[in-house]
Amino acid sequence: MSDLSLVLLAGGNSSRFGMGVRKQWLRIDQTPLWLHVARTFESMGIFEKIVITAHPDDVLYAQNHTAHTVVAAGKERQDSLKNALSHIDTPYVMVSDVARACVTPALIHRIIAAKEQADCIVSFLPIWDTVVYDDATIAREKLKIIQTPQLSKTHILKKALQSETIFTDDSSAIVAFGGTRAFVEGEEGAHKITRAADLLKLPCITPPSNKVLVGNGYDVHAFQEGKPMVLGGIGMPLLPYGFKAHSDGDVAIHALIDAILGAAGMDDIGTLFPDTDAAYADIDSKKLLSHVMTRITQVGFELGNVDITIVAQQPKIAPHKRDMRASLSALLSLPLERVNVKATTTEGLGFTGRKEGVAVIATATLYYTNWTHA
Repeated sequence: MSDLSLVLLAGGNSSRFGMGVRKQWLRIDQTPLWLHVARTFESMGIFEKIVITAHPDDVLYAQNHTAHTVVAAGKERQDSLKNALSHIDTPYVMVSDVARACVTPALIHRIIAAKEQADCIVSFLPIWDTVVYDDATIAREKLKIIQTPQLSKTHILKKALQSETIFTDDSSAIVAFGGTRAFVEGEEGAHKITRAADLLKLPCITPPSNKVLVGNGYDVHAFQEGKPMVLGGIGMPLLPYGFKAHSDGDVAIHALIDAILGAAGMDDIGTLFPDTDAAYADIDSKKLLSHVMTRITQVGFELGNVDITIVAQQPKIAPHKRDMRASLSALLSLPLERVNVKATTTEGLGFTGRKEGVAVIATATLYYTNWTHA
């Protein structure tokens, strides 16, 4: 049994990153960055437990990728760390940011070898450039660039983080608490990804795969007299009926949402927007689609194309296909030629043939965000 556990911090918003994607979800080949880093640490076989923090919106999705414990990140770094530490009971804990993607086993072993020297062991790099604060030149030999991983005595780190002061690394919290820290030489490869341009400084990671992911969606809604008809993102105000549904009933968008979620491996529309939630009563389905598009962007996907087949005896779809394609093209930020809408009937068979409702089949393709263009 090991006396050391690991916390990987992967819950940031990436507000400074500038690509719309949360950087922890950028793909290294087909693997999310955070999972790539987790596997690097895991392969060493020295950690009793590994706990990963994720953005609150991403916890369930991240948990689908790993058997390790995933917990929700907090508002500040130390809030995230406290959430993770509640699952740690080993004497020592190592903490690292997944944005430091190229940490090597050599650095990890160097930190562990020094664990008896202080309450917190910190990896750092010296500063070689001249440093000026206001108009004064600072003695650079007194300055250090602090990195992660950092290794701490677990009980001391937990106590240190009870402070309301905001700390940007573990060692600062421990020193403020009255603990001690010691330094070991860090690595250039432990450079933190903060902006998109930082990716180009990390030769240890490989570009995302060009693999295409495919998802299918299917939905059905019955007609309801007196409800506005909305289909394929457009209204049909001349019709005396719409769809019976908790939302506005746009069955085409609902099927499309399921196709997109399916390609991303993100469950289904009923789980994401349950019909038991009053917040979604009569909601415009275009808002649901917009939310889904934001989500897939955040977790590292871009939409390739969509293909929608509307199965209906009524209403007649052909006069509206052009407007549907234009509406969906704008909603999805896709060129018109990558948005296809088809229509067919069941030749009078089944519930659609009896003019009781409409069925829609949708297909969507996704590919990984290409960060090499950063």
